Amino acid sequence: GREDARTSFQPVLHVHRRRTWKPPSSCCEAASHDRLRWICARAELAGKKFVRPRVQRVAQGTRRCVREDGLHRTRRVAARAQGLSGDPTKFSVDERDGDLGDLKPYTPLLDTVNYPIHIKNFSIDQLKQLAREIRADVIQSVSKTGGHLGSSLGVVELTVALHHIFNTPEDRIIWDVGHQAYPHKILTGRRNRMSTIRQSHGLSGFTKRTESEYDPFGAGHSSTSISAGLGMAVGRDFKNKNNKVIAVIGDGAITGGMAYEALNNAGFLDKNMIIILNDNNQVSLPTQYNGKNQDPVGAMSGMLSRLQSNRPLRELREIAKGVSKQFPQPIQELTAKVDEYARGMISGSGSTLFEELGMYYIGTVDGHNLNDLVSILREVKNTESVGPVLIHISTEKGRGYHPAENASDKMHGVVKYDVKTGKQIKAQAKVASYTQFFAEGLIAEAEADDRVIGIHAAMGGGTGMNIFEKRFPERTFDVGIAEQHAVTFAAGLATEGLKPWCAIYSTFLQRGYDQVVHDCALQKLPVRFAMDRAGLVGADGATHCGAFDVAYMGCIPNMYMCAPSDEAELLHMIATMNQIDDAPSCIRFPRGNGVGVDLAEAGVGPNKKGSVLDIGKGRILRGGEDVALVAYGSIVQYALAAADILAANGISATVADMRWCKPLDTNLINHMAKEHPVMITVEEGSIGGFGAHVMQYMAMNGMMDGNLKFRPMILPDRFIDHGAQKEQLEWAGLSPSHIASTALATLGRERDSLAVLEPHLMGSA
Repeated sequence: GREDARTSFQPVLHVHRRRTWKPPSSCCEAASHDRLRWICARAELAGKKFVRPRVQRVAQGTRRCVREDGLHRTRRVAARAQGLSGDPTKFSVDERDGDLGDLKPYTPLLDTVNYPIHIKNFSIDQLKQLAREIRADVIQSVSKTGGHLGSSLGVVELTVALHHIFNTPEDRIIWDVGHQAYPHKILTGRRNRMSTIRQSHGLSGFTKRTESEYDPFGAGHSSTSISAGLGMAVGRDFKNKNNKVIAVIGDGAITGGMAYEALNNAGFLDKNMIIILNDNNQVSLPTQYNGKNQDPVGAMSGMLSRLQSNRPLRELREIAKGVSKQFPQPIQELTAKVDEYARGMISGSGSTLFEELGMYYIGTVDGHNLNDLVSILREVKNTESVGPVLIHISTEKGRGYHPAENASDKMHGVVKYDVKTGKQIKAQAKVASYTQFFAEGLIAEAEADDRVIGIHAAMGGGTGMNIFEKRFPERTFDVGIAEQHAVTFAAGLATEGLKPWCAIYSTFLQRGYDQVVHDCALQKLPVRFAMDRAGLVGADGATHCGAFDVAYMGCIPNMYMCAPSDEAELLHMIATMNQIDDAPSCIRFPRGNGVGVDLAEAGVGPNKKGSVLDIGKGRILRGGEDVALVAYGSIVQYALAAADILAANGISATVADMRWCKPLDTNLINHMAKEHPVMITVEEGSIGGFGAHVMQYMAMNGMMDGNLKFRPMILPDRFIDHGAQKEQLEWAGLSPSHIASTALATLGRERDSLAVLEPHLMGSA
């Protein structure tokens, strides 16, 4: 019953087989009839005995189906005007048909919607029903794929209201970060592909321009939406167009300095744009709304917000401002003060920060009240005035799904889970993650040295700093989404003789690059950077890929750089870096689990305390004569696997774990180049990384002037989309087979090279 054309709409007629059906007299009656026929059909398909139910009215807006076969009685909610706790916006797992198995939720209205144009004429009641069905659909689909759940559930009503009022894609809606855009994807022609989200060749977990015309700006990193939206607004005015630009930013993302830079510039340029601040009380804001003492958001607040957004009032203010400019300066200042006071009285918020930045502030608004959202957005859209408007809405992360509402993290990012309980289905790994080992190794250092300090930028869970914080809460600092500040804050700590550790994803440290150069390296301050998620990162895709850190850190003078090949090496390097006190240092390690080495045998203490390594010294893991595989970081494990493949083909390979990129183990490089006819560097990083350092040294010392054949293996010069990490390495040409194939080809064994890479080619030949 779903239409493919974005601009067409046909109502869906649900007809149960072998039954005649009279069109209902109301939407409520239609939902009830459809619900009962759906239950009958599903039960019959499941092979269950089901006698046609009789309907009993239990309470207004609620019906139940009673089985009359004597087996048992069961209730079904068919047309329910109130959700749990009397809230119609909430969806409860109790309303699912658990005994019918893993069926999709009942979504008769959503099934008629393919694109936003299909909801333009919906009534408020229909929009509310649509929101409930979208919420149920998100809960169901994410349970099968994993992804960002809590944030998406929190913006369902906002998403519905935005697409109901604005004319997308002509009007631009920019979602900051983009992880909350699952409802947006469902409403913009991608519902049938939601089962592929964050999977190979599937939908992105964030907004992506190449995926849909409804995604005007790609995202993944935070605090970018206002800047992008302002650019679109200026571009619109240059082209003499009148479309609307809406930036949706969360209370977490707005802690990023870039957001305030954009707000400041937006107020100065005074361009028409709408900024929606989605405040879900998950990250502290410098306002009164985050200490759990927020004023109640109810009918009075909604009324005042609607009054403040009223078009005649705002247009009158625009006229008044124009008239006041003809008065002497003291009177202009007085009228400005009165206007500011009036707005403060209407909103009751005291939100002078946004107003001082030049925003017209409206708030707070209940972000789950569709009546208020639709009214306010319609008024703001239709108002003929100049300047940016900031609408402050209050939402609940994980809204409508009790397991998410009750979880400490609101089920922000999840793996597959059981819909009824919310229990996540996590594979029991035999070995802990590198992140876990990092946290435990840092704790071991902090127990021995009270100068160790942990810093992260709103990523305590992802970096392992939450684990460190449980042991050392007074020595852990979450600076918010502020990587620039985190780096210079750490530099300041280092000047006082402390040992700061900045735990920041490789991809996010890019945002603090100038501070790494100017505030740390230039002054030789011993800040220690722990770059998690180095290399390819799987489902998070290109936006979170840590491909560039070796290149961008390696070109900075006064920087120590290391990368572990396994979890024991990680612990040793943490111990080593903690002793470096004359310059900054960095370590990169991947997403995923360790390889399962015997820690005690590798020299790690019982409390995960590593041993101090020789700085700038690598090691040989496997000896050979024909080819040297010189690897940096966790890709060493693939080099070892490639050596096994080569051995099966009669090739003897040496595998070196270089450990350090700066300083480089030049003695080991000399040995490799002298003793082998072929030398291959292998790294999970971009051009300009470890291989470039090796080539620079060898070229400058004439080591490439003779018969040595040298091949660097790196990530290709393109962004690699989301998928399983193993698949991504295949796409990148860095699998063990690719490494072995490169070695064979360099040795002149082209046929064997192809055979290793594609075994079926030999069979077809």
